[in-house]
Amino acid sequence: QQKLVESGGGSVQAGGSLRLSCVASGYEYSSHCKGWFRQAPGKEREGIAFISPRRGHTDYGDSVKDRFTISRDNAKNTVWLQMSSLKPEDIGVYYCATRRGGCDGLHAPHDYTYWGLGTQVTVSS
Repeated sequence: QQKLVESGGGSVQAGGSLRLSCVASGYEYSSHCKGWFRQAPGKEREGIAFISPRRGHTDYGDSVKDRFTISRDNAKNTVWLQMSSLKPEDIGVYYCATRRGGCDGLHAPHDYTYWGLGTQVTVSS
C-alpha cells in the first residue's frame, strides 16, 4: 500500500527555520516527481517546491523561492523541505505528494497521485 508520512512541522518565530521530512513506502518512489504543497487557512492548496526523479531538477513557487530548498534521497525514499526565513504567511499544513514520471512543470494538486496526511507549520510574528 502506497504511503507518505510527513514530519518536522511545528511552531517557530518569524525568521526561524524548520526542516520537513517525507518518507515513502509501498511503491517505486524513485521514479516519481516529488512535490511539497501547502494549504493556508481558508485558501486552496498550492504547490511550492518540486524535484525531478532522476536529475534532481528543482522548481519553486515565487512565494518561497530563495527561502526554501527541496532535496531528496531516492535510496532512502525520502524528500526534505528546508525552510528558512519563515514568515507568518508561511503558516499552513504542508503536504508531500508524488506523481509518476517527471515533474514536467506540473504544479497543481490534481496532477499528483500519492499524498501524505500533512504536517502543521505555524509562524509567530
